Amino acid sequence: MRSIDYDTEQYQDYARGRALTQRQLHVWISAFEAVLPERRPLAGLDVGSGTGRFTPALAQAFGPVTGVEPSVRMREVAQTHSQHPGVRYVAGTAEDMPMPSGSADYALMFLSWHHVQDKPRAARELARVLRPGGRLLLRANFSDHHPRPWWLEYFPRGYEVDASLFQPLHEVIATFTSVGWRVASFGTVTEPSPGTCGDMLERLRLRTLSFFAQLSPDELETGFRRLEEAVAADPGAPAPVFAEPLLTLELR
Repeated sequence: MRSIDYDTEQYQDYARGRALTQRQLHVWISAFEAVLPERRPLAGLDVGSGTGRFTPALAQAFGPVTGVEPSVRMREVAQTHSQHPGVRYVAGTAEDMPMPSGSADYALMFLSWHHVQDKPRAARELARVLRPGGRLLLRANFSDHHPRPWWLEYFPRGYEVDASLFQPLHEVIATFTSVGWRVASFGTVTEPSPGTCGDMLERLRLRTLSFFAQLSPDELETGFRRLEEAVAADPGAPAPVFAEPLLTLELR
């Protein structure tokens, strides 16, 4: 996987390219609520918080949240556009978080696990900052449980390239269970459509997905041409939905 420097790439368009509708946010918050303790408030961590697309909603639903994000530019966008009285953003990574031990009830990692360089160290660090019984909500793709977004089929080697960014599920589970975690649940969440196929094409053109950084210029040109031709046939059609994996781990 070609790593992405979010301080020079994507940060300007990321919030727009990866924005969630209120319906989508509601579905995800409901999915998180189903696997978190009922008591409130809960102290949360949004690890790899990016531009803060989830952080304020987490604070609104569950209690104070710290967004942990290594990119200076992404944090700047979050601090400007994703403010909430119960939210703060700090510099850090999944492997090294500026948080006291046992200070959080849960952590969310939403499509950030594949960016983690030292995954065993991150599993230990997450165990350090959470209290016993704490939950990790890991919304990640897995090479053997791939959601296969509809638009990938138009890009050369689309599914192959995208799946190669992610580990198989059993490897992820083994990394965590070896340092004291257990699997609490594994399922899927079907996110509501983000809009029309035409809307989705415009967002994809911003190239705020890790997938696009793995393709050659020729593959990008070919893929977008094919996708544009397909969407042109019915740009107002609702963008298809798909089931997205959510792994919940509990600290023993």
